[in-house]
Amino acid sequence: MVDLSPELITIIMFGGILVGILLGYPLAIILGGVAMVVGLMTIGTPIIDMFRLRILGLLTDYILLAAPLFIFMGMMVERSGAAEKLYAGLYLWFGGFRGGLAIASVLLGTILAACVGVIAASVIMIGLIAVPSMLKRGYSKDLLTGSVCAGGTLGILIPPSIMLVFYGPMAQISVGKLFMGAFPAGFVLSALYISYIAVRCWLSPNLAPPISAEERAVPMMKKIGILLTSMVPPVFLILAVLGSIFFGVAAPTEAAAVGAFASIILAATYRRLDWQALKETSFHTVRISAMVFLIALGASMFTGVFLRLGGGDVVTNLVLATPGGKWGAFALIMFIIFILGMFIDWLGILFIMVPIATPIGAALGFDKLWFALMICVNLQMSFLTPPFAYAIFYLKGICQPEWGITTAHIIRGVIPFVILIMVGLGLFVAFPQLLLWLPAQMIR
Repeated sequence: MVDLSPELITIIMFGGILVGILLGYPLAIILGGVAMVVGLMTIGTPIIDMFRLRILGLLTDYILLAAPLFIFMGMMVERSGAAEKLYAGLYLWFGGFRGGLAIASVLLGTILAACVGVIAASVIMIGLIAVPSMLKRGYSKDLLTGSVCAGGTLGILIPPSIMLVFYGPMAQISVGKLFMGAFPAGFVLSALYISYIAVRCWLSPNLAPPISAEERAVPMMKKIGILLTSMVPPVFLILAVLGSIFFGVAAPTEAAAVGAFASIILAATYRRLDWQALKETSFHTVRISAMVFLIALGASMFTGVFLRLGGGDVVTNLVLATPGGKWGAFALIMFIIFILGMFIDWLGILFIMVPIATPIGAALGFDKLWFALMICVNLQMSFLTPPFAYAIFYLKGICQPEWGITTAHIIRGVIPFVILIMVGLGLFVAFPQLLLWLPAQMIR
């Protein structure tokens, strides 16, 4: 066997990830491959038993059953047509304001986040529904694309978030408490997005003109009726899932099953449920779940080898030696996660960084739940920061040539929202109870 220092192990393993990404290999293959090569070189064949046990532990973790159930729920909501009806209601209420349709897009993303939890579905749905109507009314392409991407990515934070389902078991934190803490985090970001749009459009009216008086000339009772009928089914779904967790009726896995069933009822309510929809939803659920778990398996192998060979101690010592005390170390962790988000899938970052960062956070004296939620809020930026930004590519993928929207428009559009996420992180540092109050009210 080859005897390597922990410092050299750290350089080799993270260097291997960088080389693999630059060569264009799938992240799951990179993580698992680097772990296998380094493990066999330094530990030998016994590493195979460690991989087997880690993989078995991951695949038999009961809480992770919630992931495919929440994915199914999101896919079914996408097919139900609830988003179109909800946007129609928001359109009437907010379209008369400058920037109102961009605000409606963020609100739609906020509500869908509590029903879908799958970024691809949210961004694509909002893009297809909202972008044509904003373009038709002369909205700035930068503003409209930024609002769609920012609103659509809230689903990775606002429960039921797949990210939180995976984070909880790794950090030994209650997924239910993560859910309740992530709610105010997501709402604060949504409020920052809406405030930015409103202020910017007030200062520059030509960026987002209101819809015409004729379009919004709808009797008040009819507007109320449209909004209520479009809101009640999603609210029913949200309460079915998150209400059961908050009041202690069900654990996240059971709540996910309730949500999956409720999404079927939702699709049936909108008369979108048939055999074809059920079959395609199930197929997409299996495909997405397989991709997620494959990355999780590769990352689990990577962190297993890395921590066993002492790499975790190297990173811990490096972070703890950062100037500025605990807040300097915290800032370095946030910066590392931000940079990783530009190049690596969020799930890979989660499985690589959480086992390393969680003990560091505890050593620094931070509340475990608050520290976890700060990492999750930080990961919001990974969907908006090129070159790996998921949301940018999802939106660009659905853009029609006649829309005239380029990748440059989208990148310019998301930059202010990335800055707003940083502002949100600052607020949560200054006022930690924003994240911790609601979980403390949970009925156990």
